[in-house]
Amino acid sequence: MMVVDAGSDLGRALEGLPADLRAHVNLLRDRVFDSARNLPQFDLLFAELIGLARKCGPNETVVALERTRLYGRNPFAALFRKSCFVSLDCSPSSADDRGAYNSRLVDDPRFLDVPHEARRCPPERLDQPDASADLVIVPNLVHHVRDQAGMFAEAHRVLRPGGRVYVFEPLLRELHQEPDDYLRYTPYGLTDLLKRAGFVPVAESRTGGPFSAIVYCWLQALQYVPESDRRQLEQWFHDEHLPELMRMDATHRNNLVRRWTSFPTAFSVTGVKPA
Repeated sequence: MMVVDAGSDLGRALEGLPADLRAHVNLLRDRVFDSARNLPQFDLLFAELIGLARKCGPNETVVALERTRLYGRNPFAALFRKSCFVSLDCSPSSADDRGAYNSRLVDDPRFLDVPHEARRCPPERLDQPDASADLVIVPNLVHHVRDQAGMFAEAHRVLRPGGRVYVFEPLLRELHQEPDDYLRYTPYGLTDLLKRAGFVPVAESRTGGPFSAIVYCWLQALQYVPESDRRQLEQWFHDEHLPELMRMDATHRNNLVRRWTSFPTAFSVTGVKPA
């Protein structure tokens, strides 16, 4: 299996996209995932989804497992508008109490709301026929699923032989959307899970490092500070420390004290269902 310390390659991925689709991606980066300014690990997700979409033909079916209840609309359907896109909302019942509390983030004219199939179902009982999908994407969802083995067994079921599953996961996150936050896989743990579900892992990408981890933790910590102080601390951090930390993150990639140690903040794994 190919393992890549990827950064993001998003700049190259955005080249050649139609202007409306590029605006859509930048909206998600600016307002939803905050990867344009503070959380660049999510740019790996955008870069790889754009790459996957370019390879999907008009007769291919892409099934996305997500928590669409958060936004009220699927944020990634537009990337796959040339293919048959099926959005399976795997939001837990607790999401009904919270509602679409992030809908304001996508309530923007730049958001492309393209026609696609949309259904809600549990991740361990996907509402999709056997061997009907060419690609299953699982972006930023696994840690919110109680039965991960059941979900990947279902992904294996709905994929055609030779079809692929793409999974993006953070390694570093606070507890969020409680109580539906269950675990953090490492790349090795998720690769093993895919193997046990019957997939052959073929690619793994990693992004981030210890200094972008500091950035993430600091920004989360500021949410615990009263707003009257938070704005000043945010400005101080962005003006004096954020640029230097991100430069260090790009420069110092290897642990010089302990071998067999690394500090990615997010990663992806791709597996193939054998023909």
